[in-house]
Amino acid sequence: MDKKMIVEKVAELARPIAEACGVELVDVEYVRERDWYLRVYIDKEGGIDIDDCSAVSSELEKALDAGDFIKEKYYLEVSSPGIDRPLKKDKDFTDHYGQKVDLVFYAPYEGKKNWTGLVLVSHDPAFLVVKDFRNRKLTIDRKLIASVRPHLDF
Repeated sequence: MDKKMIVEKVAELARPIAEACGVELVDVEYVRERDWYLRVYIDKEGGIDIDDCSAVSSELEKALDAGDFIKEKYYLEVSSPGIDRPLKKDKDFTDHYGQKVDLVFYAPYEGKKNWTGLVLVSHDPAFLVVKDFRNRKLTIDRKLIASVRPHLDF
């Protein structure tokens, strides 16, 4: 089973578990660093705590053991996505309407690989609409964007 299929299957298992624990499943990653890591990110209004992570981890571990579809040895991590988590889903962009985000493109877009702009709502999930620093409204194909994260001012 390839990484993408594993991520999809884990998300299917984790979503109802997260909901039963009173949290939202935000993202799932299956990555190889030195070892394999299965990372499950959860969140809820007001933030999550160690008890939320522990509850989801315990139930998900049982479901993963029962399914036994990941053949490699891996470490399961359940945590908060953090304040700078990548925005990926339509809901993420809707939740960040009018807020600054940092965009990183796969290749330069209008001469730059890194942009900061304000999120505007787009009704087409294939595109992201942002207002740039020159106050221009840009409709950008999401396939061109490597990542979008909330902009953090310090």
